[in-house]
Amino acid sequence: MATEEVNTLTTVPRTYDDIDEVVNDINVNDNEKDEDSCQEYESDVSSCAGRSTSDECERVVQDMTPTVTQSADSLSTDAKETDFLYKMVDLIFREAIVDETQSNNRPVCSFLSPEELCASLTELSIGQEGSDANKLIDFAEKVIKNSVKTAHPRFFNQLYGGLSKYSIAGAWCAEVLNSSMYTYEVAPVFTIMEREIYTKMLGLAGFRGGDAIFAPGGSISNMYAVNIARHHKLPQIKTKGVFSVKKPICIFASDQCHYSVQKAAAALGIGSDNVISVGSDNKGRMLVSKLEMEIEKSVLEGLEPFMVVATAGTTVYGAYDPIADISVVCKKYGIWLHVDGAWGGSVLLSKTHRHLMEGIEKADSLTWNAHKQMGVGQQCSVFLTKHKGLLMSCHSASAKYLFQSDKHYDVSYDTGDMSLQCGRKNDVFKLWLTWKAVGEVGMEKNVDHMFALSRHLATKLKQTDGFRLIMEPMCTNVCFWYIPPSMRDIPETPEWWQSLGKVTATIKKLMVKAGSMMITYNPEGSRVNFFRMVCTNKDTTFSDMDFVVDEIAALGALL
Repeated sequence: MATEEVNTLTTVPRTYDDIDEVVNDINVNDNEKDEDSCQEYESDVSSCAGRSTSDECERVVQDMTPTVTQSADSLSTDAKETDFLYKMVDLIFREAIVDETQSNNRPVCSFLSPEELCASLTELSIGQEGSDANKLIDFAEKVIKNSVKTAHPRFFNQLYGGLSKYSIAGAWCAEVLNSSMYTYEVAPVFTIMEREIYTKMLGLAGFRGGDAIFAPGGSISNMYAVNIARHHKLPQIKTKGVFSVKKPICIFASDQCHYSVQKAAAALGIGSDNVISVGSDNKGRMLVSKLEMEIEKSVLEGLEPFMVVATAGTTVYGAYDPIADISVVCKKYGIWLHVDGAWGGSVLLSKTHRHLMEGIEKADSLTWNAHKQMGVGQQCSVFLTKHKGLLMSCHSASAKYLFQSDKHYDVSYDTGDMSLQCGRKNDVFKLWLTWKAVGEVGMEKNVDHMFALSRHLATKLKQTDGFRLIMEPMCTNVCFWYIPPSMRDIPETPEWWQSLGKVTATIKKLMVKAGSMMITYNPEGSRVNFFRMVCTNKDTTFSDMDFVVDEIAALGALL
């Protein structure tokens, strides 16, 4: 059959017209074959109609299926791997998902020191021969046991926590399909799905008609922002480099901004010293008057301002910079406004709390991490900009082996040249599946619940002896000290404050060793160590908030 098809091309095409004619013939033949195949398939399937058992139908399907011959060794290996996979999935359901994350009788962590843990992981080294599958399962069980259960309702340690089971399903499916997201031809469904998610998030930010791209975390999304803001101002740097500009360029961000801004400036050749720190108020919000002063000062010093980074939900205090007021200053001086909403951007899902990002539609770009308050697994970060085509202009390298312009489909779905990466992981399916499952109403309910938890805790702290709330929460961060009975009703000298900082660290140590919960702590400015509690898990309850207060009081009572 194959020989006959080849022989139908009796002459070699000599001109472009001849080539076009041959291509058209091939397309017509392909369409005819597709129609024939469909008719043949429908005929075979219809032949099963009315039969009393499925056996005869199965035989029809078997007759249509080509036989693939495998060696016994290959089948044996495949069977072993499949058996291992089933056992691994069972272990995950039994130990990592159900038991560990749905019962407060289970610990958040089972802490061992690095030395103790290294000594217990005797199977960690990789040998010359493969390991027995049952031993791998045993080791995996040990891995789960000694890992922090970040989906536990009492894990409050970082700006993520909780995990939707829809997200787990999406992540598993994405891993099995192993798509790379650079072109439609290798990720057809998921590139279309990305476009749907981008459109949704751009609309929520007021960036309709803009562009977006998934990135491996908020830090890289912020680096995208710095890179395209610079490209917008000084496009020659892409090809000529940083030495092509006549004077140093600079960025402005509050003294509470995420450190990724400094890292991006260092990595892109701007220099971390050229990230100018702007003072904040007593709630951690950028002072707009200070911003304008710093911009004018930088110009007098021979710098060229090109970007302001506002923060929607600072790492420590959860503060929201006044975006609308900052946008006025940026417009006045012709400066790009980026909003780092990696932590607090999900308030855009809530009618009650989205006012915290008032003026977001006036910004040029936004970082938004779905893995922080949307219940999606790490990592799931999206960079968004209102400027259509700028991501492509800034990052494209036009690799001809990936991004051919004469492909047989709409190449606008090939987003790889918009990204700094080549291969890019499928982060969209876990987000889409989670969002689709709960809908807009469900997402809003979850965000509102996390905010309600933080307000409940703040009220409880103010009503309980020994606790001192540092400030009322803006996002879901609740910052506070616990003062043990031995330190109450005495002068609060500098030595007293130093001792209080040690109390915070000691209580953290005790809670981790008990495995009862995890809350981080840190100093900030003149403030000694304090607890920074965050609410990120939709499964956390008001009872869990009460437990936080009771547990800290119990652990610190004898200090």
